[in-house]
Amino acid sequence: MARAGLWAALTLLALPVLAGLAGVIGPAFGYLPALGGTGFGLDPWRGLLAWPGLAGALRLSLVTGLAATAVSLALTLLIVAAWQGTRSFAWVTRALAPLLALPHAAAAFGLAFLIAPSGWISRAFSPWATGWERPPDLLIVNDPWGLSLVAGLVVKEVPFLLLMTLAALPQADSLRSQMVARALGYGRVTGWLKTVAPRVYAQIRLPVYAVLAYSMSVVDVALILGPTRPPTLAVQILDWMNHPDLGMRFQAAAGALVQLMLVLAALVLWRGAERAVARLGGTWAAAGGRGTAADRVLRPLGAVGAIGIGLAVGLGLAGLLVWSLAGLWQFPALLPEIWTARHWIGQSAELRRVMVVSGLIALGAAVVALALAVAMLQARNGARAPYGLRLIYLPLIVPQIAFLPGLATLALVLGIDGTPLAVMAVHLVFVLPYVYLALADPWRAWDRRAGLSAAALGAPPARVLWAVRLPMLTRALCIALAVGFATSVAQYLPTLLIGAGRVSTVTTEAVALAASGNRRLIGVWAVMQMALPMAVFAACLALPALLFRNRQGMRIG
Repeated sequence: MARAGLWAALTLLALPVLAGLAGVIGPAFGYLPALGGTGFGLDPWRGLLAWPGLAGALRLSLVTGLAATAVSLALTLLIVAAWQGTRSFAWVTRALAPLLALPHAAAAFGLAFLIAPSGWISRAFSPWATGWERPPDLLIVNDPWGLSLVAGLVVKEVPFLLLMTLAALPQADSLRSQMVARALGYGRVTGWLKTVAPRVYAQIRLPVYAVLAYSMSVVDVALILGPTRPPTLAVQILDWMNHPDLGMRFQAAAGALVQLMLVLAALVLWRGAERAVARLGGTWAAAGGRGTAADRVLRPLGAVGAIGIGLAVGLGLAGLLVWSLAGLWQFPALLPEIWTARHWIGQSAELRRVMVVSGLIALGAAVVALALAVAMLQARNGARAPYGLRLIYLPLIVPQIAFLPGLATLALVLGIDGTPLAVMAVHLVFVLPYVYLALADPWRAWDRRAGLSAAALGAPPARVLWAVRLPMLTRALCIALAVGFATSVAQYLPTLLIGAGRVSTVTTEAVALAASGNRRLIGVWAVMQMALPMAVFAACLALPALLFRNRQGMRIG
């Protein structure tokens, strides 16, 4: 049954992606009988090439994606190299779960409210330091260079890469390697980068590729923080998909293939950069420089990066809450002159309805993903991972905008679009990889001697699983479930395209308000988008403590 679950999970990951890509290729060349496209041609490509913003959109997608990935990776490695093994590092790792629970859109809204010309940063320094009595005429959010988009992506991708790095550290024997390097006179950061970083990066390469693909093709964060004239290619493809002229869907399909090719080209470019850095790094390591002086600069820099991300998220989310309760709030006042709950009261009925739908979809996807992840891990049973298990990263590396339009077209033809069950099914494709990654490391770290003892007492493998292993991994299972729930809540593009506008979640409603400029309503919906997964995380952390309140060993584990 475990092997059947493994292959069912891999099929679930691969089939929708391949079917979606197949559903894009036909319309990209003019063939979609449902919309009158009965023959193949190049008209969609001519329309795409005639769009004047194509070159700018391609450049923005490539540059912002590469920049966000490079900064996120560099900051992650710097934090780990500078602070692994310290109390500060332990505190940072404990703060990972809340950051992972935070949806991308909520973090983007919080950052936008923080750095906008009328945001908290400007208010805190006005007028005493800046002399501003009214918001300055500066294009900070939606800047044409995509800097705010890069910042929003870095805030969310560093916690993910940090989690993947933490999972890889035990297999890289990092602590002993670092001790040997320190004994030879190397600085903390330099020694870690020379001895541990190459082994760690080899294990987090696929997550890095997933971050690169996501950063280049993200839609919700780009709608909130990204440029608009032109937008990134993924945002423009979505605009064509939602155009009143259904014929624009052919051009959107051609754009989706271009997005896929752009991501593949970026991955090839990144791979080439890996080899160049490996050669230069080998020369640097062989030179023998100890880098002790560099620690005085790099360690504080890593601390500033970690604290900066924490403050950006914390202050941004606090700003969302304040705006949701704000009445009159003139610049440059730091807090509103009038507080009111009328925005919450006015949205209460719709909030309840959407929260129930979002919660049920997310819970269903997370529970099914957890069951499949357990089956996949049990099927391995300590053996080397099969090559096909790399398909776990397929939905993360293939851009959503490249295959979801085709999948939406297939759902429309089959008559299953616009239903909560269809939305839950497509969420499962993206939830399963994160649930598996969150559970894999605790599963491998489980002490097998407990299972051997149970087997020696006559327990069959199924009973060992249900009566010994799963109860001992209750905390890890709850955390994985919460990660899956948060991942489902954060899904914007799958809900929008497969839901066909008839299934609303807190994320689709919040992002839809981005163009309205109504910060108070945005604050209400963004706070609820944040509160839903946070509440589930809190419940999942409290449940093991409640279940094992009389078992000291289980509480420690």
